[in-house]
Amino acid sequence: MRELKTISISQDQDVVAARAASRELAKSLGFGAADQTRLATAVSELTRNILRYAKKGECHIEDETDDLRAGIRVVVEDQGPGIPDLDRAMEDGFTTGGGLGAGLPGTKRLVHDFDIQSRPGHTKISIRMFSKKRAAAPKALYAIAGRSR
Repeated sequence: MRELKTISISQDQDVVAARAASRELAKSLGFGAADQTRLATAVSELTRNILRYAKKGECHIEDETDDLRAGIRVVVEDQGPGIPDLDRAMEDGFTTGGGLGAGLPGTKRLVHDFDIQSRPGHTKISIRMFSKKRAAAPKALYAIAGRSR
């Protein structure tokens, strides 16, 4: 199953919709409440950054579940000014927006995988989270191992 939902981000309500959609997918895949909250918080931070710095963009939410674990990938993209110094932007306390400077580094700590690419005219941030629970092994693996379910 590879559900893909795309949400255009251009106003505050879109941030709320992206946050809710990510939480809903996480819940449907069996993520615990804490992981649902971490993912929703990360999505909220990234989509708010779109509004703050680029004014509009997109949020793509995808189910990356495989035979071993449930997974979610979220990609946010915009055609804004870009991030001039990625290394500084990833430092705790650094801010260009007058906030606490916890945004991108804090987001990175909330998720299992974080990738950022930015240049003038295009920023793309991809995050992934995986469930801590392993999905049950397919019946064929039990048969190969000589076990029954």
